[in-house]
Amino acid sequence: MDDPELAALRQKRMQELQQQAEQQQRQQEQQQQLEMQLQNAMRQILTPEARDRLNNIKLANPQQGQQIEMQLVQLAQSGRIPVPVNDDMLRSILGQITPKKREITIERR
Repeated sequence: MDDPELAALRQKRMQELQQQAEQQQRQQEQQQQLEMQLQNAMRQILTPEARDRLNNIKLANPQQGQQIEMQLVQLAQSGRIPVPVNDDMLRSILGQITPKKREITIERR
């Protein structure tokens, strides 16, 4: 009843799906490994209070939190900041990194 060509196509498609699943799994493992390395680096670079502040920033704005983490790693690797960074120093770094927001006032007449 089964056509040999159809069986061969099914077999080929199953192999392709398995390869895609394996590739996705490898990518997820790599992503997790990078995340673990970044967390370890943050433990070395930041004090617990500064890590808490950074985690709060990541909760409010994940993209900005990731950018700050990357910049902190680069600053620490280049030796431009002393390690470990305390909360006050992190605040000053954040003040330099984040853009200033313009204050808008509306007057009613």
